[in-house]
Amino acid sequence: MTFDLTPEQDQLRDAVRALGRRYGHGYFVEKAKAAEHTTELWADAGRLGYLGVNIPTEYGGGGGGITELAIVCEELAAAGCPLLLLVVSPAIAATVLSRHGTEEQRKRHLPGLADGSQKIVFAITEPEAGSNFHRLGTVARRDGDGWVLNGRKCYISGVDEADHVLVVARTEDSSTGKLKPALFLVPTDAAGLTRSKLDMEIVSPENQFLLYLDDVRVPADALLGESLDAGLPALFAGLNPERITVAAMGAGTGRYAIERASEYTATRKVWGGRSIGSHQGVSHPLAHAAVQVELARLMIQKAATLYDAGRDLEAGVAGNMAKYAAGEAAALAVDTAVQVLGGAGMTTEYGVATLLGAVRAGRIAPVSREMILNFVAQHVLGQDKSY
Repeated sequence: MTFDLTPEQDQLRDAVRALGRRYGHGYFVEKAKAAEHTTELWADAGRLGYLGVNIPTEYGGGGGGITELAIVCEELAAAGCPLLLLVVSPAIAATVLSRHGTEEQRKRHLPGLADGSQKIVFAITEPEAGSNFHRLGTVARRDGDGWVLNGRKCYISGVDEADHVLVVARTEDSSTGKLKPALFLVPTDAAGLTRSKLDMEIVSPENQFLLYLDDVRVPADALLGESLDAGLPALFAGLNPERITVAAMGAGTGRYAIERASEYTATRKVWGGRSIGSHQGVSHPLAHAAVQVELARLMIQKAATLYDAGRDLEAGVAGNMAKYAAGEAAALAVDTAVQVLGGAGMTTEYGVATLLGAVRAGRIAPVSREMILNFVAQHVLGQDKSY
């Protein structure tokens, strides 16, 4: 057992940290408040190879795994730039394509995902069904050589920045007559696909949307994989990377908040010239938050290692635990940072309150803390299913 990164992973962490700090949280907030995207940062990350670290080398990627992509997510977040589309495009879409796409689909999409020139977002959640793919109302039916999709999706990230959206729909199995999940690569400019921006109380340059699919026609090769049988394994292939990279982003955000607060409390002096950090009422909450973030980082490392080793069932448990731990730790770290900074903590200048909405959302999405506890109770503790 080792907790050390490889020399290559250490170099990646240092390089991504340097890139993130070159832009910083001020850039992130400025873009968000101007309703603009982090185009320059994304382009630089793609040019330097960071967006494709988990994509096979034959498609222009770095040939690494989710461990490497988690490093990228964490270090950019630790620099104050938590990019949600790192989770959606490289983690979910690229993994699904790499594992279950046809060779033509891999050749068409993976090189662009690797260099950042293409983004593919992910649409599973629905207003009525949530993310329960057994209850999805979006349906795809055969139409000649192609497919026609109808349905609604919600909380779909980054559609305004993407070339394609990976839509989870249900299709009829001709052998059984039952509906089963399938994934479709739908161009975001497809006829019949419309969107409505959701106003969110989150400071982020990445937007959330409602999607409406009204008789959206796509060709046969829009179906991900060689057949409908690829749907379910492809869907699950993207869930563990999603959990792990969201957790990494949360851990990085927690590190950023603790660093900002620690710098302030070590230098802010009142009441006789002592730093406010010398008081246990200030330092202990920060230390507690730091412990929680570090514990979450350990679980993230374990989950990523298991996933990259092909141990999917174990990675599922660890990934859910990592997501839970990091969501709680990030929310604690940002809230604690705001508290110890006092009034300064609520200003834009000090750059911690700007993350309150994002870390609160991290306890809800992409899977709520309660559903993770249900998962652990059932699959780890052997309890009866509660829902």
